[in-house]
Amino acid sequence: MCRTADETFAIPQFVLTRSDLDSFLDELRGFHTAFRACFTRQEPRDQFFNYMVGQCSALERKSIEPIALRVEGGKVRAMQRLVSEALWDEDAMLETYHRLVQDEMGEPDGVLSIDETGFVKKGADSVGVARQYCGSLGTVENCQVGVFAAYASRQGYALVDKRLFIPELWFTDAYQARRTKDKMPEEVTWQTKPQLAAAMVQELYHAGVLPFK
Repeated sequence: MCRTADETFAIPQFVLTRSDLDSFLDELRGFHTAFRACFTRQEPRDQFFNYMVGQCSALERKSIEPIALRVEGGKVRAMQRLVSEALWDEDAMLETYHRLVQDEMGEPDGVLSIDETGFVKKGADSVGVARQYCGSLGTVENCQVGVFAAYASRQGYALVDKRLFIPELWFTDAYQARRTKDKMPEEVTWQTKPQLAAAMVQELYHAGVLPFK
């Protein structure tokens, strides 16, 4: 109601109540149900819901173990299997999500925004970790960097795609052991951040689900 001609981007003012939180959980269950067919087994499907609940919680650290120990029904090993071993249909999941975004906020004059951000990493085991510019800190740090696509219209905004940027040094012989340990696919080749961004724009355009100029 605040998005009038005079206050196009005013932030609505509201006060949360217990009933608001209860209804939010019902909405989250409905959101989860939309992706049911993307999983072939019940365990990863259930842990996917628990993981979403954990990401929406007030936990300071939202890694697997704190989430599994805090969320009702969460199991550490089962949730670890979800993110490391479980299989799901990612193409179907992405298409389902894009259709939900289209239903909620799709507009013919919608826009895509592309940006990168960095995630500080203490260790060196994750794919793409290196000393590189970290946008969230504004300095060079040991981190991973992602390139993200967001959709925006008069109805709201949402992240719609992502790519992990892998530094060129990761494709040298010196990193062969780490690529193998991290199960990095052989077909992955080095791409610049603009190339990753262009690929996302092209794929979203050809999919034809989200309308944008």
